Order: sequence, then structure tokens, then C-alpha cells
Amino acid sequence: MGEPIDEGTLADALPGTWAVAATNFPMWLTGTKLRPQFSYNLVTRSPLVLDDDVVYLDEEGAPRQISGVDKWNGHGFTWRGKGVLRLFASHWTVAGLSADRSVAVIRFSKSLATPAGVDVIVRVGTDTSELRATIAHATEDFGLTPEDFASLSWLETDTKG
Repeated sequence: MGEPIDEGTLADALPGTWAVAATNFPMWLTGTKLRPQFSYNLVTRSPLVLDDDVVYLDEEGAPRQISGVDKWNGHGFTWRGKGVLRLFASHWTVAGLSADRSVAVIRFSKSLATPAGVDVIVRVGTDTSELRATIAHATEDFGLTPEDFASLSWLETDTKG
């Protein structure tokens, strides 16, 4: 697997809006939550804290949002929901990041409300025409095992912005 990604690199790389291009996370595979996008906004660099907004379309095409805060815990992030979701927390890491910082692989740990999972996210505005082949030829660089890659479902994404 690739080298761990440090807090400073993530503070520079994550802010912005990302589309979920591939996943094995059940929340995005049921057909009830479509075209998920993550927006990260830098709150503080050290310790690294990000505001986190997940936007998706429901079955009728109406936008929905999940908001939280991500705090660096030394090896990844602890997410805590905002509002009624403040009772929920989860842990995630960036398993891999492309050299140009336009593609990242996020690994989620099992929580009380969700199973473990993997998302391949792409910065909005990124050309995704060769994404699957790029990831397939560099699974280790992105922190994926061959089994992880085989488990991914590739989603219809909106990376135009």
C-alpha cells in the first residue's frame, strides 16, 4: 500500500468539491441516494479540521444534505454529524491520492450506523474517461487491494461542476 498521507498534504488537497465515482458503500448503492458529492472546507490546518457537507439527490431528484465536521486524529479523521446527527460519529482515512490531487480513495471504518466501505472520489471538473483504468493499473498507489477494486461499483457522476 502507499505511504500514509500526512496532515499538511491533506489540508492542501481535500478542500473543494468531490464526486463519488466508485464505491462499495451500501448507502450509495441502493438507488435512493444518487450522485453523491462531498465538499470539504478548511476550518484549521493544525490540528486539521474540515467542515464536511455531503449532497446527493433523493429518488425524486430533490437535493439532500448531510453535514458534519472532520477532525484529524493522527492517522485519519473522526467525523461527527451536525444538528440531529451530532450523536453519530465515524472514522475514515485517505488511503490514496493521485499526484495531481484530483482523485482520492477514502476508506470508512465500520460504525454503529454504517458498514466499512471504500469510495473513489474525483474533484469536480476532473476528466473521468480513463478513471477506472487508471485506478485498476495503480490499485496499490490508491491504497486498494485487488479485492477492494473488484468490489467497487462505478457510479454515474457529475464532475462538470
